[in-house]
Amino acid sequence: MTSSIRDLKVYTTYPHACSYLEEQEATTLFVDPRQSVDRKLYSKLSVLGFRRSGNHIYRPHCSNCDACIPARIPVQDFRPRRGQRRVWQRNSDLQVSCTEDIRDDEAFDLYHRYICLRHADGDMYPPDREQYEAFLNRVWDCTRYYRFYDRGRLVSLAVVDVLEDGLSAIYTFFEPGEERRSLGAHAILWQVEKAREMGLDYVYLGYWIRDCRKMAYKSDYRPLELYVNSRWTTLL
Repeated sequence: MTSSIRDLKVYTTYPHACSYLEEQEATTLFVDPRQSVDRKLYSKLSVLGFRRSGNHIYRPHCSNCDACIPARIPVQDFRPRRGQRRVWQRNSDLQVSCTEDIRDDEAFDLYHRYICLRHADGDMYPPDREQYEAFLNRVWDCTRYYRFYDRGRLVSLAVVDVLEDGLSAIYTFFEPGEERRSLGAHAILWQVEKAREMGLDYVYLGYWIRDCRKMAYKSDYRPLELYVNSRWTTLL
């Protein structure tokens, strides 16, 4: 088992089209997938701005662009804004359950509707069950699947990794027809409360990109910490 970051082998991809910024090329640094990783090492890498997608741990490593900035919420300092308080109240009727698997039809059918109606222009369209299971799989015994129900109907599902110092928000998908509930925002607020309950310090949100509408929403959660120049700094 690799226990030290210094022992890791990492590679970079060839330049490829950026998924977030038009007319930009991206390069990705990723940990050799053949190396053994455990929750402790995964947690250390998250502190250094790495992210998980399926079995792969990666970080943007573009030579001419630094737009992708790791972001996390310090949960003890976070105070919801008025609109966020309304979202929280609006969803107070939802019931939550936790499972250790999402290979069932109920979860995939929700994912299928979400991708088709919300992200038909993205890399995950058309939704494919094999790709879905590989992307959102359970790794290193730290992944939890939190399901949110409205009177027995699944309306939202948050895929969350439990790290040593926080929760990592891997992915959330939800019922596209429930715009009024703002289920994506609710999932983040719920994870903040869950991290507090578990005695953890952070919710890791992945990458904040100022000029990408799909990622810029993360700055709505203040204070927000950004990993810039190898250190976490606070965006108040």
